[in-house]
Amino acid sequence: MNPTATEILGETCYPSLSAVPGPVDIVDIFRRPEDVPPIVEEAIQKGARVVWMQLGIVHEDAEKSAKAHGLDMVMDRCTKVEHEALKHQGKLP
Repeated sequence: MNPTATEILGETCYPSLSAVPGPVDIVDIFRRPEDVPPIVEEAIQKGARVVWMQLGIVHEDAEKSAKAHGLDMVMDRCTKVEHEALKHQGKLP
């Protein structure tokens, strides 16, 4: 989702989660904590499975809302760091 671009590095961008065709597995948030609640609400409406907030991003109320609607929630963690750790542990190729 990128409300200011239609394409980045050959990949289509959408102005909102609801504009993304088809299902969404993970909503990865790179925004200030105060911007998180409406994104989480849209993730709930879209039927996303996971909301991931990157390093430094924590919003307890948004976490409660996501979990109450059955979404998994990760806060204050970097997807790249976690991916590399799993690779190092032999859990990913």
